[in-house]
Amino acid sequence: MRLPNYLKSRLQEMPPSPGVYLFKNREGEILYIGKALSLKKRVAGHFRFWEESFSKEGLMLSQISRIDILETTTEAEALLLESSLVKEHLPKYNQMLRDDKSYPFLKITSEEFPRLLLVRNRIADGGKYFGPYTNVRLLRQAIKWLRQEFPMRTCKKLPKKVCLMYHLGQCGGPCEGIQPKEDYLATVKELELFLEGRRDALVRSLAKRMKEYSQKQDYEKAKVHYELMRSLSAVPVSGALKLQPSQVLADFQKAFSLPRLPRRIECYDISNIHGHEPVGSMVVFEDGKPKRSDYRYFRVKTVTGIDDYRMMREVVGRSYRRRLEEKKPLPDLVVIDGGKGHLMAAKTELDSLGLKELPVLSIAKEHEVIFSPERERPYVLPAASPVLQLVRHLRDEAHRFAIGFHRRLHRRAVMVSQLDHIPGLGPKGREKLLKKFGTVGKIKTADPEQLVLKAGLNRKAAQAVFQTFNSSIAEGKQNQ
Repeated sequence: MRLPNYLKSRLQEMPPSPGVYLFKNREGEILYIGKALSLKKRVAGHFRFWEESFSKEGLMLSQISRIDILETTTEAEALLLESSLVKEHLPKYNQMLRDDKSYPFLKITSEEFPRLLLVRNRIADGGKYFGPYTNVRLLRQAIKWLRQEFPMRTCKKLPKKVCLMYHLGQCGGPCEGIQPKEDYLATVKELELFLEGRRDALVRSLAKRMKEYSQKQDYEKAKVHYELMRSLSAVPVSGALKLQPSQVLADFQKAFSLPRLPRRIECYDISNIHGHEPVGSMVVFEDGKPKRSDYRYFRVKTVTGIDDYRMMREVVGRSYRRRLEEKKPLPDLVVIDGGKGHLMAAKTELDSLGLKELPVLSIAKEHEVIFSPERERPYVLPAASPVLQLVRHLRDEAHRFAIGFHRRLHRRAVMVSQLDHIPGLGPKGREKLLKKFGTVGKIKTADPEQLVLKAGLNRKAAQAVFQTFNSSIAEGKQNQ
């Protein structure tokens, strides 16, 4: 077998681990996507048909100039990843995978306490479907693991008493109320994140729940979440993080017909609780990675009440008006966190500034579809799409940044209100206290001498602060 040297060396580099492999031609087009228990053996096995010009496989092999791989921990996981990638790219030599009716799906039902099922058909019944998958045997293995890590009921009808699955640790016992409904639904959401390939979001969710259980001193449940979080953190994330950033950006440009490669993307989000302390955020990604030094947040100044669209117009308008005045470079793409309404609010503001040619998209929160001003229907990308993962990452980062700023403002407002009515303490004194101590809790525990030395208060104001908080503590103890 006379293989070219570049293919020989690539086959020698193949690891013996499970994973997914992608055969590509000179133009970077994906010809075939396959899964393997051992990438080394499976990929090498294809090349026994090398130079068979009369066979379909031989014809495919003659076009290969590059082989990419995505390693996984198990063959069952490789099956889940392979299905998502084939669904997204529809390679020429994966024709058999195009017919969704031929292969099974995983389904999360729409019941009050949802179940995870293996089904043959996809119907509009409110359930969430993942797949199709090409190997029923491996899929059954995957389901066993998923039910261990994400315990959910398997009974067709919710019984009155817990069954064997509860005693095996594969169900939390929602039938008897042992597992609260909100806790059960949180497990369902974590399973959805896993099947969508959103490992980073899942790990964050698990970390949050682990902390909540620890605070409740439910250390057994906290340990379960810690172990799952640790195992997932050790697994390489599929999708965008495993492909070269340049390839993801090229796919991004192609998917949305952008005029240029989106090397710099700016994403905007609005955060407010019932209209109080509304804020906006802008995060920046360059070459697919966060550039935190360019992040900005905005306090909404001109909008009162709950009006996200007007808030978005204000934030976007202020950001790019200043950019134009200072003659600073513009991004290659603007992304808005929200649906069609948020998108058009931002687009209207950009147009008014003479930036009609600046591309703008939005990602809807509920169904994670992507809107463009140029299309009536949204883009619907596969859950494992590296392009969708990048947009999600942008959206999640903008939301995190906005929420963080909103919480800081809210905490500060609460602290200021607690210091408002202390006799002899003016605005400057309140500012000094907040700057030096950071929280009201630390101010409460400080004695008058510390208030004078650290915050620079005069002794009369320091004594008033000390007496205000200590008298309320003493009164609270007397009333217990």
